[in-house]
Amino acid sequence: MTGTYLNVAGIVAGGLLGLARPKPLASATQFFAKTTLGALTVFFGLRLVWLSFNGPALAILKQFGVVLLSLSLGKLLGQFLQMQKNSNHLGEFAREQLASRNPSAAHSFVTGFKVCTALFCAAPIGILGAVHDGLSDYLVPLAIKAVMDGLAAMSFVSLFGWGVLFSAVPVLVVQGTVSLACARWALPFLEAHNLTDSVNATGGFLVFCVALVIFEVRKIQVTDYLPALAIAPWLTWWWLR
Repeated sequence: MTGTYLNVAGIVAGGLLGLARPKPLASATQFFAKTTLGALTVFFGLRLVWLSFNGPALAILKQFGVVLLSLSLGKLLGQFLQMQKNSNHLGEFAREQLASRNPSAAHSFVTGFKVCTALFCAAPIGILGAVHDGLSDYLVPLAIKAVMDGLAAMSFVSLFGWGVLFSAVPVLVVQGTVSLACARWALPFLEAHNLTDSVNATGGFLVFCVALVIFEVRKIQVTDYLPALAIAPWLTWWWLR
């Protein structure tokens, strides 16, 4: 759960900085942060893919085929389960809460908690990072999310106050539960059958897709692809064993 603890720390630190320095970040600083985060996401996503492929050229080609097929099937399953649609509902809820914000202190606390909980827990990189944190202690996705959530917390805390900081608790519960479940139940099976690399390769592609969203190159429904993380090891076991 190290990555989740890092994410929680980012939210709390960003909120405290926002309380201490209410002035918003300059546009140039925001652009630099966005560009840096996007570049890091591209690098570490593709690096994870590269490290997960191994063996001769034919074996790597088969592994690549498994990843592409997993992403295609994962997209279909995600659409069937309406995963991205439900995630979008959380985003819409957050926007509605922002639009109807009441300046009273008590209401602002509750609204800030609900808005930030919805935004921080709905981000697909949170679930993606929690899975990798539980399976291989790979912290990069959640480290990037920690910075993103911290910057968001700096902005929201000037509107809602302390409620923003307390949104770190649901993040701890949701992402921590995913990481612990993966470490407890999924990891032993994956290691026993040498299937961890297939999950990492698929996750690496999804991390790269997050970068495309950050740079606004293409609007990718990343949440719909998350089932691919579960499909990849089964396809690998069936096809490459």
